[in-house]
Amino acid sequence: MASEIPLERPSTPLLDGVVVPADLRALEAEQLPAVAAELREFLLWSVGRTGGHFGAGLGVVELTLALHYCFDTPNDKLVWDVGHQAYPHKILTGRREQMTTMRQTGGLAPFPDRTESEFDTFGVGHSSTSISAGLGMALASQMQSRDRRVAAIIGDGALTAGIAFEALNHAAETGANLLVILNDNAMSISHNVGGLSRYLARVLASRFYASVRGAGKRVLSSMPPVADFARRTEEHMKGLVLPGTLFEELGFNYIGPVHGHDLEDLVSTLTNIKDLSGPQFLHVVTQKGRGYEPAEKNPVGLHALTKIEPPGSAPPKTGANTPKYSNVFGTWLVDIAEQDDRVVGITPAMREGSDLIAFSERFPERYHDVAIAEQHAVTLAAGLACEGAKPVVAIYSTFLQRAYDQLIHDVAIQNLDVTFALDRAGIVEDGPTHAGIFDLSYLRCVPNMIVMTPSDENETRQMLYTGWVHEGPAAIRYPRGRGPGVVIEQNMTAMPIGKARIVREGSEVVFLAFGSLVPPALVAGDTLGATVVDMRFVKPLDEDCVIAQTARHALVVTLEENVVAGGAGSAVNELLLARGMNTAVLNLGLPDRFPAHGNPDHELASYGLDADGIVASVRARLADAARSSSAGSRIRSPA
Repeated sequence: MASEIPLERPSTPLLDGVVVPADLRALEAEQLPAVAAELREFLLWSVGRTGGHFGAGLGVVELTLALHYCFDTPNDKLVWDVGHQAYPHKILTGRREQMTTMRQTGGLAPFPDRTESEFDTFGVGHSSTSISAGLGMALASQMQSRDRRVAAIIGDGALTAGIAFEALNHAAETGANLLVILNDNAMSISHNVGGLSRYLARVLASRFYASVRGAGKRVLSSMPPVADFARRTEEHMKGLVLPGTLFEELGFNYIGPVHGHDLEDLVSTLTNIKDLSGPQFLHVVTQKGRGYEPAEKNPVGLHALTKIEPPGSAPPKTGANTPKYSNVFGTWLVDIAEQDDRVVGITPAMREGSDLIAFSERFPERYHDVAIAEQHAVTLAAGLACEGAKPVVAIYSTFLQRAYDQLIHDVAIQNLDVTFALDRAGIVEDGPTHAGIFDLSYLRCVPNMIVMTPSDENETRQMLYTGWVHEGPAAIRYPRGRGPGVVIEQNMTAMPIGKARIVREGSEVVFLAFGSLVPPALVAGDTLGATVVDMRFVKPLDEDCVIAQTARHALVVTLEENVVAGGAGSAVNELLLARGMNTAVLNLGLPDRFPAHGNPDHELASYGLDADGIVASVRARLADAARSSSAGSRIRSPA
């Protein structure tokens, strides 16, 4: 077992011979454990080079090998849920030598991507979609009379989402040939992996059991009361030693638990089960972080790994000791909860990412991790607010999209007092599935919502307090990572709702900057001699400030780390149009396309949203205006 991340590429002679899964299937089954050992070591080395999720991947090394060994991929379809567990899959499907480009501009995507490989059957990033997508593929194959097997591999955490159970319920109704594999890495049920359960798993997956079970059902179908009794007896006998009664009741044939690191068992079970008809459910127990001692001991803390810098590399950037925006939120929530016992913290399985650790330990009775259930998180908050509580929902911008109906129907329509702390707003390293680039557009159109965009750490703390004090729904969106390093005032003061602040006086050009783009706007403002306004509020917009600044400048430039379509700049445009003002406006933000994965600073620069890009865009616009003015003068001059 490894105790350190290898700094040099390990020797992997067997793995090097596996370019595509067909090469893997050419090996003897007895060679698979050696391939697994090489694959695990290579995974540790490659993720150490790039950073990224690796705990889940280490846990499914054997399962991934067994799936590609037993199934005829890519003809047979493997649908991986989320993608954190898909790194070994990428290594085995022609991308081994590209793994060191993971999450880098132009490199491999951190999740399965249909444009990247024919082995990536479905693009993922948000969890719990595999069963729905896999069922769709199975039904399409059935319609087309294609000989194809479909397996959806879902983690135990992802199975908590409602969409997963909606898909399970529908799959049973269709009777499609779909195999659902539960990758269960919760140690609480590891005691079920023993001799008896292994024996039962083999029996339940065997062709003999399936044939006897089918024949018995055909005989008993003519005697409904007896058939119902026999079915319930079978299910309850399984329930004595197996946790599969729920899935049997949903209409699946439950098999397991199977030891997820025993390749012989996995290959034997998958070989038997892949040809069974109808919905099948295979329960595989794995260990997150398997084979890397620190991750086995701390599977949550080492869910992902930061890039390991080689010896002699450059020192960390200045400001590395300043708090992250998520830390600012976590500290604020503890502080406000100490002042008011009505405060409740809610998160959909993002305790660590949203920095709710201290709050969960200090106020366990007022902390709710609802698992991957964003819809429930929002409506739970609504119910709490109905009875006088002060709920704060800590959620990533991209994940709030999954609860948009609940935000409108259950919170906003009823004007309930719920505060939304939206982390990871803007561009992120993981690419389009995790980028929080739509929230300004989808929030500002909702009545009763207040939307705030802090530009630094102190504004984040004060805006969180402002949203909490406000009696109604309020959202505070802040980016991933660290801010500019301003001093955070411990005293909390509510800001005037809908009021901006001028942070630099200038002439000719005015920047109306929202949130994270205030700092580059200040740099660009210094270069151009422009006025810079920290707008603070997207909704309600500071209309008086916008009108006043528009009246005294030749060009109004809006800046936001959100899509231009429907965003904060659109709010400014709507106001100026309604007031009949025809001042030139330049909206700078994200274009009408999904961002790539890679370094966020590089991505922003590619969109012209760094200081240099902003200056270039403004100068180009001013030059165009000058040319148009000159051309107009020539046309109007006498011949």
